[in-house]
This record gives sequence, structure tokens and C-alpha cells, in this order.
Amino acid sequence: MGATPSQFRTRSQTPPAVTTGARRCAWARSCTSRHSAGRRRASVRTIVGGDTELIRSRQGRSGRPRVRTRRVSALPSVPIGPPPRVAPRRSGRVTRPRSTDAQHGKLRLHHRRWRQRGMRPGRPAQPRRLRPRAPARGGRLGQRRGHTHTRRPRDAVQVGGDWNYRTVAQSEAGRTFYWPHEKTLGGSSSTNVMIYIRRNRYDYDGWRDHFHAVGRGYDDVLPYFVKSEAHRRLGPPYHGKDGPLHVEDRAYTHELSHAWLASAQQWGLEYNDDFAGRSPLGAGPYQVTCHDGRRWSAADAYLRPALSRPNLATRTRALVTRILLAGSRATGVSYVVNGEEVTAYADAEVLLCGGAVNSPQLLLLSGIGPPDELREVGVEPRVPLTGVGRNLQDQLLVPLVWETREAGDVVLDLLTPANLAQWRTSGDGPFASNYGEVGAFLTVAGSGPGPDIQLTGGPTALILSGEEVPRRSVFTMNATVLNPFARGSIRLASADPGEHPLIDPRYFDDPADLRLMVKGLRSAVGIARCPPFADHLKRPYLPDSADLDHLDQADWEHHVRRWSATCYHPVGTCPMGEGEESVVNPALQVHGVDCLRVVDASVMPTVTSGNTNAPTMMIAERATDHILSEA
Repeated sequence: MGATPSQFRTRSQTPPAVTTGARRCAWARSCTSRHSAGRRRASVRTIVGGDTELIRSRQGRSGRPRVRTRRVSALPSVPIGPPPRVAPRRSGRVTRPRSTDAQHGKLRLHHRRWRQRGMRPGRPAQPRRLRPRAPARGGRLGQRRGHTHTRRPRDAVQVGGDWNYRTVAQSEAGRTFYWPHEKTLGGSSSTNVMIYIRRNRYDYDGWRDHFHAVGRGYDDVLPYFVKSEAHRRLGPPYHGKDGPLHVEDRAYTHELSHAWLASAQQWGLEYNDDFAGRSPLGAGPYQVTCHDGRRWSAADAYLRPALSRPNLATRTRALVTRILLAGSRATGVSYVVNGEEVTAYADAEVLLCGGAVNSPQLLLLSGIGPPDELREVGVEPRVPLTGVGRNLQDQLLVPLVWETREAGDVVLDLLTPANLAQWRTSGDGPFASNYGEVGAFLTVAGSGPGPDIQLTGGPTALILSGEEVPRRSVFTMNATVLNPFARGSIRLASADPGEHPLIDPRYFDDPADLRLMVKGLRSAVGIARCPPFADHLKRPYLPDSADLDHLDQADWEHHVRRWSATCYHPVGTCPMGEGEESVVNPALQVHGVDCLRVVDASVMPTVTSGNTNAPTMMIAERATDHILSEA
């Protein structure tokens, strides 16, 4: 399973909110236990996360954690897949001085590009310091129709802090898709592009009205967004000032990003400097989860302030294998660390926070799910729940890339020792870029109450999660269909907890997603024709055509199938609601199982219209109130 902080708190202490981050993907959690006066033994909540398994043990009369362990010779230490493949160094590679970028959790893509060019990010921090690890180097050189570029073989996508998930082969695309999934405290909030997006009113009102998720309408959830946020510039009614999660206007914006925004307004979009405000429509710079120009992850916001608490324990490098059940009641979890199986008990409840991949995986391994599917892989059904692992939804990024003239690529040209020194001193300059600097929300289909396309881009290559890296200055603009119709699944490959689950998002199974994506790409091309942005462009890099106007529908659809990549926003595999396919109720309690909740992006009935990090933290903040109200 993936990993994420698991923590317990005694019933006598009021905790910070439970928080999770999605994208993409992954998550750091913090949660609470109930208050029980007069008890000699503290009650414990066991929290299982999905990006660095952290498990809480039971607390005895002495106040010290108590666990039971036994040696399991059949289980490996922590089965996390094969070691990274490191391609041999070739002549002609660019080298750069070492960077301490890993120390502040810089974007995963930055590490990949440095690694692929033969560069070394800074020395990996020790796990005890709760800092993300720098990935190992790897990659090779290749050619693409006359363009020199760096490309990593698909079977060599091995990042030191990544579970290296891949989907099953997608029939419409004719290939598998790489799904990054981090093994670090804070999960993907420690490696994502830090964009802070909440989405619009219609997402949350739809949860309430169509899925019977009582208390999940926009007016219900807005206070929890405000509660969690500490925004540097903005305030009520849409933003908070005193929450644990720092949000600010990015400290650096490249000149090409400014030019793109000017062209988007000339094309017809309104300028919007707050996509989380009254309306998301328009074009503008993205706000980011940073503090003084430095990443502010879920671990920074919620976990680190609680590390000194005596009732908090964390376990890293541990693999959760199953949830313990006594009849229909969850009593704890089993996990493997250093070859030993450890049992952690909870007499309050178990909180599962593994995300859209690992939460359903752990439920299925525990016998909670569709009985027929469980029997097929040798798992004894314990609680029949047909919706577990179904309803998988994910958004896609499809890139348009142009070679640029005089302006430098923010990664290829501007990550210099001088700019690093500037960032260390003042927190600004190119090292403060999140690469996806600007974007827009627009409607291209003319139906529905909100936007249907998101554009995200900046002055560097954002292609196939870093698998394609041009060795020249480029600008990328990615299009995303916000509300895809395709529905996939997460299934077990076997009863082995160390084996990756079968991830099948079924991309493009609904032709409407493909048609809508092409419309979004054509809109992005229209913006690129307008000055002043057009004056900075040399020629298209992707699609590889001298004149994008001559591409027909079939050409565009081929481009979408070939170059699309996950947007790191999987959700929906443990959906909340009261229907037959729902897995948790609006209080996030698993149907048919006592003392077990799921608190992460998997509970979203539908994907929100944009980035999922902030909505996942809202879900966790709301879960805290549910837990405290039952104390």
C-alpha cells in the first residue's frame, strides 16, 4: 500500500484537522480521538495513510504505545518494487551544480529533469526530519523526428519516493499510463505543482443533490475551506487568514506567462486573479500553497506542529496489509516493518487515508468489497460492499508545446546558482516558480452551469509526467476536461499486499471526453495566435506540425491519445452517499462496518472541476467535526 502519516490521539486532547492531499494524488493526515474521562487506559484511533505508512499502536496504562509483533518469514521487508534503473551516463550531457532543492520539497518534475540531464539534486534528507527524498538519477537520450530531447524508457520510471504505479493498458490509447504516487510525509502535497483550486458551487451542490451527501453542498463546505486557509492577500468571505494551510500569490512569474495572460484576455477571456472566489471563469495566475516562496505541504500545515505531542507516534517504511475485523467492527490494522508483522489496535476507530488507490486496495485486502471479485484473488469476503474500487475518475493533461525565441526555459536555463542564492535569501526568483504558473477556466461545449475545460501551463516542458523532456526552451499549455464521463476501477491483482493493484481508469471509453478535449486544445491554439504571446513563439513542438490550423479532427484525436497523461487527480473509489454503489455515508463511515472511516479523495462521488488538493483537505476538516461530535 502507499503510505501516509497515521497518527493517534488520546481522547483528552483536541487535535488539528484530519487532512489529506490528492493528484494528483497522496496525502499527510492528522486526526483526533474521543474524550473519555476517568478511563485508566487512553482510547486510540489508528490512522492508515497512503504515502508513508504510519501506524499507531495501542496505549497501555503506562501511557506508552503497546503493539504485538511476530516474525513473518514469508513476507519481505517492505515490498516496494524493483530498485531504480539507472541508465549509463553518456557523453554530451549537461551538468549543473548541486542544489538543495530536495530540502524544501520542490516539484517532482524538477528533480526528474535534473536527473535526466545528468544533474544531481541535493543530498536526500533523512526520514526522521520529515523531508521528501530526492529521486535517483536515470534516463537516456533519444530522437523525435529531428528534435533532440531526453526521454526515459517507460519501464525505467523508478523514482526513489514513488510507488511507480502504472495503469493497465488503455484500449483507446494503446498504452499504459504512469501514475505518480508519493512515499513521503505530506503525500503528493509535498511534490505537486502547489496550485490552490477549490472548484465551483455546482460540484458540491451536485454531491448533495444527486448522491444524498447531506451537509456537502457548497454553502456547507465553504466554511471548512476558509477554516483551513491562511491566505496572505485575500480574506472573507471566500478566504481565511488564520488556518494552518498557507496560500499566497506566487512570488515569481515568468515573462512568457505574463504574455500568455495578455493574449488570453485579447482572445476574449476575463482576467481572474482569484479562481477560488466568486467565479472560477477567466484567465489568471494560479495561487499556490506556499509560505514566503516555499512549498507548504499538508505535513507542514498539520503534522509537523503536532510531532511533539506525547500521544502521537509515526511509523515510516511500513506496509499495511489489512484492517482487523471482529465481526463487523474494525479493531485495528496489521502492518509489516523490517520483516515483522505488527498489530496496532484501536478501541475508538480506524481512519483510512490512503487515497483513491490505496484506500480501496486495503478494504479489498481486508475482505470488504464485491464478494465475487474477492474470491477470484483468494480473499475471503467479510463485508459485501459492491462499490469498493468502482467509480474511479481521473482528469487528463494534454499538452500543446511551442519552442520559444529569446525567453529562457525556467528549468533548462534559469535554475542557476545565482537564482538559487536569490531564492534562499528572499524566497523569490525562478526557484519560486511552480512551473504551472498560469491558466484559465472556460466553457467550450456551451452546456452545464460551470466551466468544462481548464488550461494550465508555463515556460517549461510539462509532458507525460516528465517522460518527455525537450532539450530546448519551450512553453507548455495543457488542456484538461474537468468533468470526464469515463469511469474506471481499482481491483486486486492478487491477495499479496505488496503487489500493485490493477488501475484501470478507462480513459476515452466515452467518446465525449475525446471530443471535448479537442475543443479545449483548439481554444488554447486560438489564444497562442494572439499577441503578445505569439511574438515569443518560434514553432510548435507538440503537435509536431508547422501549422496547427491544418490539423483535422482525426489528427487532434491522435495527439490526445498519444500525449495525454494523468492530471494526478484520481477520486471516487470509495464514494460517499446512500446509494447501492456508495461505500461511506456522509459522515465518511464505511457502510456495514463499525468504527471505520475513509477520509481522503476516494470519497468524492465525482471529481471536482479542477485540482483536488484543497477539496481533499476540506473533506478532512469536515471529518474532524464528525469525529468530535461523536466524542
